[in-house]
Amino acid sequence: MWTILVTAVLLATPAQAPAAPVAPSAPAAPAAVPVLVRNSDLPPSEAQAKEALEASPRHGEYVDVKLPNGKSVRAWVVYPERKDKAGVVILIHEIYGLSPWLRGVADQLARDGFIAVAPDLITGLGPGGGGTESVASRDEVVQLVRGLTPEEATLRLNAVRDFALKIPAANGKTATVGFCWGGARSFAFAASQPALNAAVVYYGTSPEAADLAKIKAPVLGLYGADDARVTATIPPAEAEMKKLGKTFEPHLYEKAGHGFLRAQDDRDGANLKATQQAWPRMLAFLREHLK
Repeated sequence: MWTILVTAVLLATPAQAPAAPVAPSAPAAPAAVPVLVRNSDLPPSEAQAKEALEASPRHGEYVDVKLPNGKSVRAWVVYPERKDKAGVVILIHEIYGLSPWLRGVADQLARDGFIAVAPDLITGLGPGGGGTESVASRDEVVQLVRGLTPEEATLRLNAVRDFALKIPAANGKTATVGFCWGGARSFAFAASQPALNAAVVYYGTSPEAADLAKIKAPVLGLYGADDARVTATIPPAEAEMKKLGKTFEPHLYEKAGHGFLRAQDDRDGANLKATQQAWPRMLAFLREHLK
């Protein structure tokens, strides 16, 4: 009886249709490149600069700073929101000129309480007498910046400093903060301008020993450890400054590379970590010497 029942059940079960052919799967889309979430306590990376500038509540404006020869230098000025007068920080651009990224750094410095002045040191040298904004490619900007003599750079920086000291909201104290090419210029300007109150060098080379003897301002140096071209110039400068009784405080950030403040998303987090450590250190240094 059980045999007959099982047979009946099997006969009553419909035969299964053959499985439909499986279509080949589409190739997986490439993984999206992760974008850093902006930390408002830090300057933007290059990729974040445009958005940061558009979202800023602070007042920024272009001004023309007169030079002794009658020409002018264009500068981006950003003001902090505070009741009392503020120290002035002159930002010296990388070899890439007055870029949106540098203007973003200026805006961040204003957020942190300083009047930020970022001159375009190649003003008048571009097509039609323009500056960085007039040049078609970054390579051409690099050529123009490299062609600027140390003497001309110093002349322009002195004019910018004179302008900044006359800003009604300024407290009479000035510092320079430079990056890459501008870092070297920041260190050099401290040697040529004895009234400067402080200088910050982001991954810029150090001056020769003879120039170091002229420096009166304290100097803070911030470097990526994986930047041998630049870091090789630190020990001789550090030894000479110590011998002369002058203040030079260099800091190297492990595994970070050249340009770490701009390229925060590079080098597997090392550049971001360097930024997180270097920026507050710089702010403390500036607040001490510009108060």
